[in-house]
Amino acid sequence: MNRPLTPAEIVKELDKYIIGQHEAKRMVAIALRNRWRRQQVPEHLRDEIAPKNIIMIGPTGVGKTEIARRLAKLAQSPFLKVEATKFTEVGYVGRDVESMIRDLTDIAVNMVRQEELERVREKAAQIAEEKLLDILLPSSRRKGRGTKRNVEFNHVSEDDVVTDMQTVDATREKLRELLKEGKLDDRYVEVEVSDRSSPVMEIFTASGFEEIDYSVREMLSSMMPRRTKRRKVKIPEARDILTEEEAQKLVDMDKVIRTAIDRVQQSGIIFIDEIDKIVGREATGGPDVSREGVQRDLLPIVEGSTVMTKYGMVKTDHILFIASGAFHMAKPSDLIPELQGRFPIRVELKPLTKEDFVRILTEPENALTIQYRALLQTENIDLIFEPDAIEAIAEIAYEVNSRTENIGARRLHTIMEKLLSDISFNAPDLQGQTIRITRQYVLDTLRDIVEDQDLSRYIL
Repeated sequence: MNRPLTPAEIVKELDKYIIGQHEAKRMVAIALRNRWRRQQVPEHLRDEIAPKNIIMIGPTGVGKTEIARRLAKLAQSPFLKVEATKFTEVGYVGRDVESMIRDLTDIAVNMVRQEELERVREKAAQIAEEKLLDILLPSSRRKGRGTKRNVEFNHVSEDDVVTDMQTVDATREKLRELLKEGKLDDRYVEVEVSDRSSPVMEIFTASGFEEIDYSVREMLSSMMPRRTKRRKVKIPEARDILTEEEAQKLVDMDKVIRTAIDRVQQSGIIFIDEIDKIVGREATGGPDVSREGVQRDLLPIVEGSTVMTKYGMVKTDHILFIASGAFHMAKPSDLIPELQGRFPIRVELKPLTKEDFVRILTEPENALTIQYRALLQTENIDLIFEPDAIEAIAEIAYEVNSRTENIGARRLHTIMEKLLSDISFNAPDLQGQTIRITRQYVLDTLRDIVEDQDLSRYIL
């Protein structure tokens, strides 16, 4: 990000994809801006400023995950979404909470590595072009070698050697021009590439021991010699293969890892979904026995600790944690007190209204109506949603959510699929047509299902 966004700009960007929830957007915008502010304060104070972790409270489908995901994209930060229910207390079979830091570090390394590959791609393309010319004109690879021997032992004059070299250079440049113009694209060449296919080898480790699995694989792969294979491909593919190989060589992985670890430590974001599901119940036996244990294991990660990853030690002190949950059966105060204290910002997301559904269907850049129009345009069908049809869809979504389980905006997906199922099925036979979705069409298609409550529970 060239210039850090102001909180107002962050909210404006989030508004492009998420309808409503202004208070939640404000809080995450402040949290993101504070990351930048912290980098500007004197170094002796920087380490003392802890991130203001957030708990977002609200029913499913109101935008909690989408806010966190879009926020990470805006910040160009390493971002990981995890389900709290996937983790178990140390000593139980399952993933331990430290694995989220290892996963986040993997994401950061891949992110930085891709950035470095893009940075060196132009230089790699130039090297690849020279290699391709060497393959097309092998004599140019050896030009200049042994010219003195030719003169001394083969009685060849220096003028002949110079003339020969000039001829090779001229031919090489002519080939270069033909390459750039694409006139050699149909020719086949043979290129040598690294054989990245690993030997058939499976290592079985218990869940939660992924690091051992990786370490053993790394050790075995380093013991085996690097293998290459020759492939016969057309010149455009050969150029891509050689460019990729050269780009890999130009990337300094030590620098990539250092940058990635620093990025995780200073700007990483972890979104912990369903945190309310690990709140301890009164029951002392059965599957709930380790839920409070997960909270205790999570506490040092959120407070700040050092986690060992395959790339080195990663400190979690300044990673931003955003937790979310519906909190139907529990409340944030049911979390263990120490963990509550590490999430100082609480924000409640409001259930969606009928007006929100109308806006969700029309305003975002990735609105469902826009998605379905684009899908059917591939079949040469112009799909038009009348405003009163959108109102009818919103009314039905709100009504079904009120009557059955409230699943927020996700209800629109089920309704739209049911509404357009006939059109989608018959689309290949409707090419070239303009189809208008009217209020009457919506009511005719969905009325029976909506009125039959038992049926709507299964269908919508």
